[in-house]
Amino acid sequence: MSSSSAAFPVRRPRTRHIPVAVAAPSPLPFDVLESKLCAPELRPGIASRPGLVNRLRSERTYPLVAIVGAAGYGKTTLIAQWTAREDRASAWVTVDAHDNDALVLLRHIAAALDRIEPLPEDVLEALAAPSARIWRTAVPRLARAVAAFRSPFVLVLDDVDLLGTPEALDAIKALADNLPAESSLVLAGRVQPRLPFARLRAAGRLLQLGTGELALNRREAELLLRGVGSDLDPDEVARLIVSSEGWATGLVLSARADDPHDGLQPLAEYFEAEHLSRLEPERLAFLCRTSVLDRLTGPLCDALLGGTAGAVELESLARANLFLARDGNGGYRYHPLFRVALRRELERREPGLVVELHARAADWYEAHGDRESALGHALAAGEAARAAALLADVAVTAFAAGRDAAVEVWLAAFANAAPIEQYPAVGVLAGWIHALRGRAEDAERCLAAAEQGRLDGTQPDGSASVRPWVSLLRAALCADGPDRMAEDVAGALRELPAASPWRPLALVLEGIAALLRADPEAANAAFAAADEAAALSGAIFPRALAHAERALLALASDDADRAEGLAAKARELLEETSEQVCPTSAIVRAAVARTYLRQGRWSDVPGELRAAEPPAASLGHALPWLAVQTHTSLAAAYVALRDRDRARAALEQLELVVDRRPDLGALSDDVDAARSSVRKLLDEREEASTGLTAAELRLLPLLATHLSFREIGERLFVSRNTIKTQAISVYRKLNVSSRSSAIERAVELSLLDLTPGHGELTRAG
Repeated sequence: MSSSSAAFPVRRPRTRHIPVAVAAPSPLPFDVLESKLCAPELRPGIASRPGLVNRLRSERTYPLVAIVGAAGYGKTTLIAQWTAREDRASAWVTVDAHDNDALVLLRHIAAALDRIEPLPEDVLEALAAPSARIWRTAVPRLARAVAAFRSPFVLVLDDVDLLGTPEALDAIKALADNLPAESSLVLAGRVQPRLPFARLRAAGRLLQLGTGELALNRREAELLLRGVGSDLDPDEVARLIVSSEGWATGLVLSARADDPHDGLQPLAEYFEAEHLSRLEPERLAFLCRTSVLDRLTGPLCDALLGGTAGAVELESLARANLFLARDGNGGYRYHPLFRVALRRELERREPGLVVELHARAADWYEAHGDRESALGHALAAGEAARAAALLADVAVTAFAAGRDAAVEVWLAAFANAAPIEQYPAVGVLAGWIHALRGRAEDAERCLAAAEQGRLDGTQPDGSASVRPWVSLLRAALCADGPDRMAEDVAGALRELPAASPWRPLALVLEGIAALLRADPEAANAAFAAADEAAALSGAIFPRALAHAERALLALASDDADRAEGLAAKARELLEETSEQVCPTSAIVRAAVARTYLRQGRWSDVPGELRAAEPPAASLGHALPWLAVQTHTSLAAAYVALRDRDRARAALEQLELVVDRRPDLGALSDDVDAARSSVRKLLDEREEASTGLTAAELRLLPLLATHLSFREIGERLFVSRNTIKTQAISVYRKLNVSSRSSAIERAVELSLLDLTPGHGELTRAG
């Protein structure tokens, strides 16, 4: 290598990270570039990685450390932070293309190591020979000298992915095989160098960090944004952290964009400069055209592009760390920010091809049975009728499975592409989502639009028309009273195929209609049928609802054991869904809470009520029967816990529903009972004058059961003697002398509610 002003013809004082005085060194007999031997400066504002740094400092048994990741993940910065805190001496070489000449590479490595410990003259002479036979002299001598180092050290080779010649890679391997104990050779680059990593890993000689480990965690990302002077609001910071997926450069570029909601320009410029401009046209076209896909597989890419080498190309891109990662299911996905940049490039280069690519993707997904994925591409291709049919198919099953949030996302995407009013089946689905979210007016508008649309035509569930779908929505809204609800449900059940995903929900609504018409036996039979049908079809939402309804019926008939089993099953089903805070979960939680009250499990009740509150808040007169059942059950539980504020709030929500939907049949009796118990609680004076302790108040409802003191003690996890002592104290404070008299006095003081049909013992204290 020729000399220049940037060359390094003389030795510099050897230092670790704390400068020490040394004697003036002798000159090296060959030239090296000084800039290649300097570790980068740690500038203010960079992402601090204490977790990884501490891990690297502690893992001293691995002679080889490979840190491989895509550009911008902070590999160099991490290593600089690590070596700055190392108690071992460190040497640094930044590799470039010239180092594919093994002699050039070895000279720079020798110069870096010579700063730690002077190399023997015969090593330097071998490396200085103009036509060095490096494998007969230079490599063996340098390896022998490295093995003889008196103190452990860290040697960093940065950008090692630029090495491609076998001779240069073999030289690195020779050094790695001759490191002294507790020394480390660090290889950093965008791509894993072609070394026998599998063998080294199996032998326990390799520590490897990849993109997953290099990605910033939330705390590190927040500190990085703060360090670069970002003044974004917390919501915007959270959005950027999610979209960057821990990619440090992408996070900073997005934060520095003029419009934080559109960081495309700086990202596009970065990707163009660092990656896209260096690609062959065929590879760039592959990247841009496949950017329309959320998930990439070889066959899908082949269908999209009309080729046969999709799998090979994806594997090659993944090995190149070009922001393409395996998704764990046999496919790949682009980094979100890289995909955005590729989509922009596709729109710039081939705008007319985008629609066709989406149409091809929709064809492939539909042909392979993935209708959910086909839906998104059909919408992007502008195929509204096809998208409506796909949506009607996938959404019904998803809705029955309790995935109403997913259905809502699909409907929003559809609404952006086509008018929902033109597609009655889609309108029915939108009406259900609005109803579940408490948006009664929107639900009624969707129902009206569906009723006025074209109802004929076979539906994805096998129905001859969309009429039974419309009837079910009308029944659920219950705007015209129980009798019309029963008629609508009966009509829907006549038309729905036996295997329709709507059928379990129709049977639940049949049970609700019977309940409103004061026929609990018919209601229970319908709920049981709904459970059976839902179990066969995997419809979790109606099945959980059916179990909750049957639990409430069992409580009303004083069958506590049956109620407990049904409520527990409803809760178990709820936990199987991905959306445990859906609006219908409130009735499940309320039913569980009431069974706990009946069992005297007071400490378990608040947790269920807290879980019920968020979904209950969204229930209004859109689904009046569900809202009334939920709010009356919650009111009863709050009265039992003497929680006046929450009891009042539940009653207020109940009154809002009844004011808009007064014709709810037999549920009116439950409304009256809730009004009475809540108002009685609010009118009472504080029962503190009784002097009962919390433990004694917890004991009261159990005294009203057939349980003995020993059995009560087992339930409350205390001894029989403790229960007896508490009971005697209760008698004294209530001024009575027996268990039965204590119960009578507690009822008089509204400490207990034993009203028939109330559903459970209700503690008012």
